[in-house]
Amino acid sequence: MTVGFYSPLPPARTGVADYAAALLVELRRHGRVEVSPDRCDVALYQLGNNPLHAEMYRNALERPGVVTLHDAVLHHFLLGQLDEAGYVEEFVYNYGEWNRGLAGELWRGRAASATDSRFFEYPMLRHAAERALAVVVHNAAAGRAVRAAAPQARIVEIPHLLPPPPAVDESQRLRYRRSLGVDPCAFVFGVFGYLRESKRLASVLEVFAEVHREIPSTALLVAGQFVSSDLERAVEPMLAQAGVVRRPYLKESEFWLAASTVDACLNLRYPAAGETSGIAIRMMGLGKPVLLTEGEECAAFPEGACVRIPAGIQERASLRMHMVLLSSMVDVARAVGLRGAGHVAAHHRTEQAAKQYWDLLCAFCT
Repeated sequence: MTVGFYSPLPPARTGVADYAAALLVELRRHGRVEVSPDRCDVALYQLGNNPLHAEMYRNALERPGVVTLHDAVLHHFLLGQLDEAGYVEEFVYNYGEWNRGLAGELWRGRAASATDSRFFEYPMLRHAAERALAVVVHNAAAGRAVRAAAPQARIVEIPHLLPPPPAVDESQRLRYRRSLGVDPCAFVFGVFGYLRESKRLASVLEVFAEVHREIPSTALLVAGQFVSSDLERAVEPMLAQAGVVRRPYLKESEFWLAASTVDACLNLRYPAAGETSGIAIRMMGLGKPVLLTEGEECAAFPEGACVRIPAGIQERASLRMHMVLLSSMVDVARAVGLRGAGHVAAHHRTEQAAKQYWDLLCAFCT
């Protein structure tokens, strides 16, 4: 059996590329896997909202295979791939002729798609889900979205894998802190990944300013590439405030160094797109407490293995309270991190995910 593997791979600047690289290594322990072959016995496609997935999306429709859905909302992806006529027809295919007027309204308002909840409420998954032999999701929220779009689809939940982290010793962490200009004894929060409105960065920076005034021995590392120029302009003054350290996109080696150096990760997502954050899994695997937006996407994490922050009007107060708690009571932070690490070690190992993938792929070659 030859598996065709279709995905962005490093050095592409996307978490899916890093996920795919780790999965590819493990799948090849089970059998023959070729990257983007012209022919194969069964295809495995990695799909997400990044434009880098355009070719994979087209191939998945033309030559059905197993699809891994990293984002359970493809609306934003399709906005970038289709013209107005194509977008309206795709929306009608997903949601019926009676929604043609809504499709035109959304197209005209697409500049607000990063913050308008309607673009998340209509995930536009039907084509990809109906054509797939099976759809792999990472959490129950994504599974529910796929089922709503294509009730007959075969849905398989495989927990998001944890790539093996490199070893980072204490001397490396201290040197990296010095390079950031951060005190060795400071409690450092970190925000990582692509910086868009749904990461709640403006709220994080506003709350951190309050926390830092109360507890000066705190710092906030904001590391990642802005994908929204509006957001970048809006938060630029806050990035210059006391205690905030700014870094651009981090290469893989520096990411792991930075991840090992911070004491807690802020990884809020609202509106959510049904994704399981690879950054959250990595940080939990390192034993770092992770603050996540409460929702079905993280429901599988046991109580005490992460910190859940409610969305909406309670977000700021809850975020502030938990940031103060973690930075004031290091034992609590350490306990949350250890429980998270235990859960990830038990359920998110790369070899576990690869075995589940391989069994699924084999089912279509008998």
